[in-house]
Amino acid sequence: QVRLRESGGGLVQAGGSLRLSCAASDLSFSSSGMAWFRRAPGKEREFVAFSTWTGGRAYYSESVEGRFTISRDTAKSTTYLQMNNLKPEDTAIYSCAVRRTWGFTRSPWEYDYWGQGTQVTVSS
Repeated sequence: QVRLRESGGGLVQAGGSLRLSCAASDLSFSSSGMAWFRRAPGKEREFVAFSTWTGGRAYYSESVEGRFTISRDTAKSTTYLQMNNLKPEDTAIYSCAVRRTWGFTRSPWEYDYWGQGTQVTVSS
């Protein structure tokens, strides 16, 4: 059973930074990469970023492009989400996810395994 565990959330002032981590265990299938999503109160789950395990490809939502950076440690099956210049609208529960199907998608419905999420709160 695949397990994903996030860490690194917290409370930060606007303009500050946080770094999230997500470690996958028992990743027994050939996953192409890992995605990060977020869900703000009263809103739908939103794609944030995706990193391939190999090849160094990364994809971002327009709302975080230029402020967030996703990186990965393939040997540890772990991704990191460096979040800079945080804004109050970044406040949400952030979750990592992987899918059995090869390839990248922004749709949360296409992901099979999810972490429990970590809260990020940005104060103004």
